[in-house]
Amino acid sequence: MENAKYQPVIGLEIHIELATKSKMFCPCSASHFEAEPNSLCCPVCLGMPGALPVPNKKAIDWAIMLGLALNCQANKESKFDRKNYFYPDLPKGYQISQYDAPLCKNGYSEIKSKTENQNAFKSQFSSTNFQSNSKFQFSNTKKIRIRRVHLEEDTAKLIHTEVEGEKACLIDFNRSGVPLAEVVTEPDFEETAQVNEFLKKLQLIVRYLGISLADMEKGSMRLEPNISVRKQGQNELPSYKVEVKNINSFRFVRKAIDFEIKRQTELLEKGQKPLQENRGWNEAKGETVSQREKEEAHDYRYFPEPDIPSMVFDEISIRQLADQIPELPDEKIKRFVSEYKISEYNAEILCQEKFLADYFESTVKIGKENSFSPAQVANWLINRKVDINKITPEQLIKTIAQSQQMFEISDEDLEKAVAKVIAENPKAVEDYKKGKTAVLGFLIGKVVSAINPQIDKKLVQEKLTEILTKNGK
Repeated sequence: MENAKYQPVIGLEIHIELATKSKMFCPCSASHFEAEPNSLCCPVCLGMPGALPVPNKKAIDWAIMLGLALNCQANKESKFDRKNYFYPDLPKGYQISQYDAPLCKNGYSEIKSKTENQNAFKSQFSSTNFQSNSKFQFSNTKKIRIRRVHLEEDTAKLIHTEVEGEKACLIDFNRSGVPLAEVVTEPDFEETAQVNEFLKKLQLIVRYLGISLADMEKGSMRLEPNISVRKQGQNELPSYKVEVKNINSFRFVRKAIDFEIKRQTELLEKGQKPLQENRGWNEAKGETVSQREKEEAHDYRYFPEPDIPSMVFDEISIRQLADQIPELPDEKIKRFVSEYKISEYNAEILCQEKFLADYFESTVKIGKENSFSPAQVANWLINRKVDINKITPEQLIKTIAQSQQMFEISDEDLEKAVAKVIAENPKAVEDYKKGKTAVLGFLIGKVVSAINPQIDKKLVQEKLTEILTKNGK
């Protein structure tokens, strides 16, 4: 995919729908997903003449918290601006956004920058071995600069369909006016693996903050990579960039970036400069498609929103918002490693969901009273894939305790019991030899019943597989 002569230059614009109860500038419900089309509208979000916007304070607070979580500076003065352009999903003919005075600016986020060789080496190990060997480190840290975090209103949704046999484009205004936080990075990414790492980390931060589910399938997190290519060793940015609009999948954004790198490299090799434009991702064709030439800032004729006063924030209000930020994934991972003495790899898995991390800590606290180490709890949660929605921390500790009281049996007696079950169930054995491996569970159950329910089932499985394999030769 990559050409040694060229270096990709990638920046990101990420739109995140905030999970406020009401929209950005009106009291309509913001819970638009699967609602009856055009059932959550009012004169404000329909852009009716004379309708005045009233900013949603909760959305403003949450956007600032996101900026602070990304190590940004919160601007003491901020304002909303009108971004003027014509499109059917924009009833007013402009979008209320932010231009030169965003809520937050000049931040950064550190990611682990993996290489293909490191990933290949890592794949040689089983996941179990990897979780128990924290000395293996396969990544370097890379700092991604955050240019700004600002707030704007979402647009209506266009639905391309057929009406009475004719192709038509329908408009659903339920989404119009939903608060959007936009995170804009500097063009610091050099490969798709870095983009993927950053996006997953950002999604996790948003969920830890509780400001959005950032659900890709529901469109509450949408990705727009800006991609260009320059010659290796060139320091200045290319004189063009291509923006791929509104991607709602990590997998699709990786595909779109890889496709664009290849397409642009081929054009440069022919002596052609890629056109500065907006493109869309066509999953069916596996390629990006041209939409329109990319606008510059002056094309939008930004000017301050006259119906909304400027916003002024003092140190106390910003500090109060900072105090509301919970322990974020990076800090939690470091604490789990130092406090609970578990591997960094296991800590990362446990912190992939805030609920799972909280569940782990609750279980560790109960387990401590029963002399179970945090490492034992972590291994149960990770390696045994415990469904934490169906078992309480107290029940999990009891399960671990019961497992420590396994029925002891000699290898000779276990082999005799397994051989007896195999002899008594010839059809199941025959099915297994024909490739119906699911029947192994039936045979394990028979052995366990014949010996003792407290026997280690993994031990039974290993012995069954050993004998069946031996007999099949």
